[in-house]
Amino acid sequence: MERYFWAALQTVPGLGNSRLSSLVAYFGSARQAWQATRRDLFLCRCLDDALCNNLAAQREKIDIHKMAAAWEKQGIKVVTAADADFPASLRKIFDPPAVLYYRGRLPGDRMLIGIVGARKASAYGKNAAGMLAGELAAAGVGVASGAARGIDSAAHLGALDRGGYTIAVLGCGVDVVYPPENGKLLARIAAEGAIVSEYWPGASPLPHFFPVRNRIISGLSRGIVVVEAAAKSGSLITADWALEQGRDVFAVPGGIFAAGSKGTHGLIKQGAKLVESAADILEEYGLAA
Repeated sequence: MERYFWAALQTVPGLGNSRLSSLVAYFGSARQAWQATRRDLFLCRCLDDALCNNLAAQREKIDIHKMAAAWEKQGIKVVTAADADFPASLRKIFDPPAVLYYRGRLPGDRMLIGIVGARKASAYGKNAAGMLAGELAAAGVGVASGAARGIDSAAHLGALDRGGYTIAVLGCGVDVVYPPENGKLLARIAAEGAIVSEYWPGASPLPHFFPVRNRIISGLSRGIVVVEAAAKSGSLITADWALEQGRDVFAVPGGIFAAGSKGTHGLIKQGAKLVESAADILEEYGLAA
């Protein structure tokens, strides 16, 4: 049940990942932190009065045992930063998620490459994403992406169709189907790979969730491939996160007249490795195509 107490604490408004971890460390467990008296919460100096009030209010709202039973019926699992099966690569990034919700199976020590790109993708971009993901899958490398329309969906499908592993990082709850047309794809990813999110089950896909979740896509991955991106694109945010996290950045070239190539060509000019096939990625890690 300890993981569910972590999850309950995460719902406290204003209690971010860092402060949550400090609170649990002070009390020795999430259960003890959740059940602590107001006096003990004040003395721990991890929370101010407003956060103490917020935690007390959440304790009145949440029945943790009912919550756990409901999630188990839905196939929703929880992993925390204190658990051995928490993805190791995420521990080292800036502001790592204290709690991840997931459906399916976590990647373990499997190598992952992130593939991201435009939602309004061209046929060329979707074909390139699917081809790269399939080639990576054939080489035993997993594919991480965000399950969005366009490039993300093509990448997930490319990996799945070659019998590979893929993980989708959502900007909403893992039980929420978004975009709506991806219901079958998300079900397949959950069955053959994993769907993960740092957002509470049932959380709606709010616009500000997506740029934040991109740090998890790059944090899970050894490198990020940007397939198509306009000059100002959310995919470039993922590339920025990758650089900050010390990950490799790759880019697929496109036509010089295509708006969707402006972002990828900009990355190549800045030093991203140009990718024509998965072999260009695999050779960076000493792997055969």
